[in-house]
Amino acid sequence: MQLEKKKKINYQFNFKQDKMTIEIVDGNKIAEKLNNESIKEFEILYKKYKIRPKITTIKIGDNPSSNLYLKLRDKLCNKIGIISEHLEFEDDVSENIIINSIKKLNSNDKVNGIFVQLPLPEHISANNLYNEILPYKDVEGLNPYNMGRTIIGDESLIPCTPKAILKIIDHEKESVKGKDIVIINHSNIVGKPLSILLLNRNATTAVCHVYTKDLIKYSSKADILITAIGLPNIIKKEHVKKDSFVIDVGISKTEDGIKGDVNFDSVKEKVRKITPVPGGVGPITISCSIKNMLKTYQNSNEQ
Repeated sequence: MQLEKKKKINYQFNFKQDKMTIEIVDGNKIAEKLNNESIKEFEILYKKYKIRPKITTIKIGDNPSSNLYLKLRDKLCNKIGIISEHLEFEDDVSENIIINSIKKLNSNDKVNGIFVQLPLPEHISANNLYNEILPYKDVEGLNPYNMGRTIIGDESLIPCTPKAILKIIDHEKESVKGKDIVIINHSNIVGKPLSILLLNRNATTAVCHVYTKDLIKYSSKADILITAIGLPNIIKKEHVKKDSFVIDVGISKTEDGIKGDVNFDSVKEKVRKITPVPGGVGPITISCSIKNMLKTYQNSNEQ
């Protein structure tokens, strides 16, 4: 495979006597806006149901990235008013034990939402777990019923990362209608649902992945390029179209700190707008998980 506040940075290129401005999207600012919305939404729902929402996360193993994500998410839950509990298991736990735990959570009226933290050990199927979660308690929107609703344009519960990407596009007032959009990821949690969501909005969408023979052929024509590869600095100037908008979902821990898929120094001469890593898609994804929690809270109280 070939592969914090909004600020504007001016770059001078002497060889062209050209001046270009690249805009860096402030993910923290967008997340703050979403969080303020969630606080107001919580207050309305709490007055109606008289009980705080309770969300249970199933966590298997001790992954540092998962630990950090949950720490940040739990801090936000506490700020909003959501009770966040964890069911933690060792890496060698059987799939049947996890499925039985999900069934118990399904039948517990005090649990308003269920979240499975990825990654999972190889012997456990994420799809098997999502199949067991009641659709109305499915915080990630990955139960087949919810995914099917997304395909036909009912976006009541959609996966958190694709939802975050849509929030970025909306916030930046980017029209996707008729635009060429390339997604470099074909997973069930990002690429596949995101492609459907963009098609629902009349974008022309291409999905690339590790088996794509000529990535540059596709990515260099994208008005909006969305990359979620998970390999640091792999996307360079030859991968991007001039004046395009690049949304970097990738996140990798390196000796030089946290890096995204995109080599910023390489693409800064060509793109007009980009999400940074860190401080881009990440905080918005956490905010979108809160949005979904409030939705499952409402769902479970109206059954």
